[in-house]
Amino acid sequence: MNESFDWVIVGAGPGGLKAAACASQAGARVAIVERDPKIGGACVHRGTIPSKALREAARQLQRFFAQAREFGMVVPSELQFSHVRGRLDRVIEAHVRALGEDLSVAGVTRLHGAARFVSAHTLEVQSPDGSLRVLDATTTIVIATGSRPRQPPGIVIDHEHVLDSDSVLGLEYLPHSMVILGGGIIACEYASILASLGVMVTLVDRAARPLAFLDPDLSQGFLDAFTDMGGRYLGERAVLGIDCDDSSGTITKLDDGQALASEKVMVALGRLPSTAGLALEAAGVALDGQGRVIVDPHGQTSATHIYAVGDVIGPPALASTSMEQGRRAVMHALGRAEAHAASTVPMGIFTIPELAAVGESEAAARKRLGDVVVGRAAFDQLARGQITDEPEGFLKIVADPTGERLLGVGIVGEGATELVHLGQLVLLGSGRVREFVDNVFNFPTMAEAYRVAALDVLAQVAARATRAAA
Repeated sequence: MNESFDWVIVGAGPGGLKAAACASQAGARVAIVERDPKIGGACVHRGTIPSKALREAARQLQRFFAQAREFGMVVPSELQFSHVRGRLDRVIEAHVRALGEDLSVAGVTRLHGAARFVSAHTLEVQSPDGSLRVLDATTTIVIATGSRPRQPPGIVIDHEHVLDSDSVLGLEYLPHSMVILGGGIIACEYASILASLGVMVTLVDRAARPLAFLDPDLSQGFLDAFTDMGGRYLGERAVLGIDCDDSSGTITKLDDGQALASEKVMVALGRLPSTAGLALEAAGVALDGQGRVIVDPHGQTSATHIYAVGDVIGPPALASTSMEQGRRAVMHALGRAEAHAASTVPMGIFTIPELAAVGESEAAARKRLGDVVVGRAAFDQLARGQITDEPEGFLKIVADPTGERLLGVGIVGEGATELVHLGQLVLLGSGRVREFVDNVFNFPTMAEAYRVAALDVLAQVAARATRAAA
């Protein structure tokens, strides 16, 4: 006998969990199906939470051991990594527990197993013990199955010598050296974390610079810090193959003739949507050429009662946007008014140092307007930067040629992912650069960087006016 629910959510990551909570709050009978033993998805177990917990632990250890060295203490790298791993596990367990409590309070039914469509309204769920359950979704289904690491052709990821962004978390010890393939967010986050812990890291990518989608000064800020930690970046290179064995580690062969010897290799060359095994054709759900579920602005698929959210529909593939997509999908399916989608979404990159941006980049604004005014504030100008011993980094604001309208913000340095939200709110509000001058900031704080940068903009505009008058 089939089990009947109003809503069935496939995937218990950020998007699926938010959709389940919203549908349940609306009075629907909701079931959520997750193939992994624990809820949270890749975000909690293999992505956002683990990498950020690793980063924070690495930063704390970095500060502690820097102080310890002043007193002549020597701490082996194995001790450092054991501390990092222990903290990581505690953070994940605490977050999973909180998510589970939220689902229980909402009255959502949790099912563990692999789901596949039998028809447009019916799914079959196979439990780990092989038993089958059949679910009927009387109104709506949400697909939120996330993504998996991409395995490039010609490279064998054995999860021992050659790792991906999932299996790197299973390291039992800190390797002495590692080659990381890729120059995107995941590659650079892990590269900086491992380099901060003393690993000799080499980043290899086809792009001329890492994080090439950012303004050059932001990616250069990352690269300078990475180089200072002993890392190196080899750009405009392609990998021909990887040889490995238990005795000599790995040899990564590049197209320029170099052969990079390292203990481990990590492949971080993107992620692919997890749609295999869902039998989406049985439900009439269309995919694009890259295997992503095709949706409209509301998350609605080609089968109008089925929605898809999160990584499975493609970029930006952020936990924050996935949750918002889940909420908006439920609102649309219920026929309720949706607020306009946020036009200004901040980007936070948890490298060491952090990087963040919101609004237009300097490059995009210059291309659109031909001229802009860029105000800067170096963190070593700020009293708080000196007090916290975090003087490296800067904040820049991009304004229109008059210096009146804020177009975008870019930040490099510790706290960047928090600071960026102040710029976001001004962009969504008045959009006036003078908001940073006309209002009072606590002293000493890193937020003062906005005032310093805004004053720089106004000074440049005044200087231009003086030159024009002369």
